[in-house]
Amino acid sequence: MVCNRCIMVVQNELDKLGFDVMNIKLGEVMLAKEPTPEEKSNLDKVLVPLGFEIIDDKKSRIIEQIKNIIIDLVHHQDNDSKTNLSDVLSSKLHHDYNYLSNLFSEVEGTTIEKYFIAQKIEKVKELLVYDELSLSEIAFRLNYSSVAYLSNQFKKVTGLTPSHFKQIKADKRKPLDSL
Repeated sequence: MVCNRCIMVVQNELDKLGFDVMNIKLGEVMLAKEPTPEEKSNLDKVLVPLGFEIIDDKKSRIIEQIKNIIIDLVHHQDNDSKTNLSDVLSSKLHHDYNYLSNLFSEVEGTTIEKYFIAQKIEKVKELLVYDELSLSEIAFRLNYSSVAYLSNQFKKVTGLTPSHFKQIKADKRKPLDSL
């Protein structure tokens, strides 16, 4: 679950099925009692068409928690430049970072760092399209050491410079009076 709407949708479906929900937050649901295999099956039938899945094994849950923490850091918080990703993940998940890193790489086929960078670049794209902040302000907000570093990383990931990306997106927009 990536947003508050996702949480509301899942909450609504759980309520419809009569589950007693203790807690629901990004990527995690705590029920009052363990669901029966039949209840899990019913829940699966309802959630999968909505784009959700039930993750039962411990390793998969850890991977989802890593992703949710990164998404939260990048998309929903003003980052603290002194925050170290490995420290944040280790403290929130109560595991050694090397274990988390190896597990993530093994299951996802990419590193935590590359996933983090990909999320940051998605946030940069979003902010460029909104056109409310300068590239310098975006670099500061996302804790890049410089605009040049952000631009290089953006080009490495997308194949475009931030200004070219912004122009392409602007060219595709229609003025309101032509809709």
